Amino acid sequence: MSTTPPPKALKADDGSVPGGPIASGDPAAPGEPTDDGGAFGWLRALGPRGRRAFAGAFGGYALDSYDYFTLPLSMVALAAYFGLSSGQTGLFTTVTLVVSAIGGAVAGVLADRIGRVKALMITVITYAVFTVACGFAPNYETLLVFRALQGLGFGGEWAVGAILVAEYASAKHRGRTLGAIQSSWAVGWALAAVVYTLVFQFLDADLAWRVMFWTGALPALLVIYVRRHVQDAPGAALERQNSPEKGSFTAIFRRGTATEPGLLRTTFFAVLLSTGVQGGYYTLATWVPTYLKSERGLSVVGTGGYLSFLISGAFIGYLTGGYLTDKLGRKRNIALFAFLSAAAILAYTNIPSGANTVLLVLGFPLGFCMSAIFSGFGSYLSELYPTAVRGTGQGFTYNTGRAVGAVFPTLVGFLADSWGVGGALIFGALGYALAVLALFGLPETRGRELL
Repeated sequence: MSTTPPPKALKADDGSVPGGPIASGDPAAPGEPTDDGGAFGWLRALGPRGRRAFAGAFGGYALDSYDYFTLPLSMVALAAYFGLSSGQTGLFTTVTLVVSAIGGAVAGVLADRIGRVKALMITVITYAVFTVACGFAPNYETLLVFRALQGLGFGGEWAVGAILVAEYASAKHRGRTLGAIQSSWAVGWALAAVVYTLVFQFLDADLAWRVMFWTGALPALLVIYVRRHVQDAPGAALERQNSPEKGSFTAIFRRGTATEPGLLRTTFFAVLLSTGVQGGYYTLATWVPTYLKSERGLSVVGTGGYLSFLISGAFIGYLTGGYLTDKLGRKRNIALFAFLSAAAILAYTNIPSGANTVLLVLGFPLGFCMSAIFSGFGSYLSELYPTAVRGTGQGFTYNTGRAVGAVFPTLVGFLADSWGVGGALIFGALGYALAVLALFGLPETRGRELL
């Protein structure tokens, strides 16, 4: 097969396979193992270079998560320090997610034009620098600006890292492989919760929130590893370099014709899907710590304990969802866990006052469901776009959905004073309903090979 397909191979479907089936992206170079059996067969099948890419992407997303959660975990202290309303604190999340759409789109284009690894390093450095800067903010307005700029790197890291690994993974194991990458979000979340518990236990709250942000310098160590040990999948890199439309926004918005299908339909429904899932997720991620402290009356240590159930459920959910997305298909996995996530939100926020033990137990299935739905995203969005615009398509759709979904946490913030945080969290369930509707406009991609 030729390694340089004609330009029209970039034009994907209007409901069918984009670009047609193409060869897998060098999951194992000559002489590297290709064993795909056993519980960790997916990892062995990546080969040495693929596993180094996996380690870089896993670490990048874990630290991306860590830097993100420095804000929600410090929200109560920030509100007290600057004298903020619920609406003002909710705006922190909104600007982060809105600006992340810009960062994700730019990082996607960079990934297609200069390569996955270089783009990954740029995103990691960006979110680390501005997370640390947040700790030096003298007022609310400055912190809002720094948090927005942090969103530039935050928005791009996941899409770039996911594509890097997807192009090493085989079609058979791509769901599990990318689900494992997604599980690193729970690892970073757990690390942030542990650091939060320690920092706020031993330091005054007025200093503790600054220290939380300063610990966001950790990702700088990862950049050294990525620069020395990680490289793009050779086959995909060659395919991308030979394309005249690499990193083209025009390509992902091209309308289909009777003879040449385009990517506009795919892009539209992928944005809707991302909006629904991330609107639901970030509503919970942003407001559950505040809900536990303000409405359930939990201490710092108590909040950390409850979050441990939520986070452990999330970690197992990511791994389970990765397995199911290979077994059931991308669309069925997302639809299943959209329904279960909405049900879990309604149950979690309607537990009677005083029944905190039930709240503790329900944290596990809530974390499980709201995370399992994400496991298929890395593989699904990668498979919806051809190699030359894979970064552009995935970066734009995932992060535009993240930005539009940012409206949900903001609505919760402004309604919290009248509805209560628990009541306002209902908007998270509505996000999952939107995700299910979006699936009707997208094709199933399980088994699709990537170059």
